[in-house]
Amino acid sequence: MLRKHLLPLTLLALSGLAHAGDTLDVYRDPNCGCCKQWIQHLRDNGFTVNDHVEPQMSAVKQRLGVAPRLGSCHTGVIDGKFVEGHVPAEQVRALAARSDLKGIAVPGMPVGSPGMEMGDRKDAYQVIGLTHEGQDIVVAQY
Repeated sequence: MLRKHLLPLTLLALSGLAHAGDTLDVYRDPNCGCCKQWIQHLRDNGFTVNDHVEPQMSAVKQRLGVAPRLGSCHTGVIDGKFVEGHVPAEQVRALAARSDLKGIAVPGMPVGSPGMEMGDRKDAYQVIGLTHEGQDIVVAQY
């Protein structure tokens, strides 16, 4: 009898853990179409996204500590860390385990990255992590 009731409770607890921290605040320019596509990519991968239209993106990036060399068109925040540009959802999720990083970025707008799909073309790109000491490190390559 007890086992019958523990399974649903265990599943409920595990489902809560799987989604803990999967909420992002995304700041974007009001005229950006690829930003909306990246937001949809995150939602399709289980994230909850709070979409903020922001006319002063440079101020947002500066406040969050996004180095200009890492810049792109939109900026997300998850668990106090920045997510700059077209970062794949799997890397956003992996950021939680990286206490050494202030944030991650896909600089520019590489074709084929999430939100920048254009047919079969895919440019090679890197996901760059910014350490608390200000160093860039490659955390993934696509």
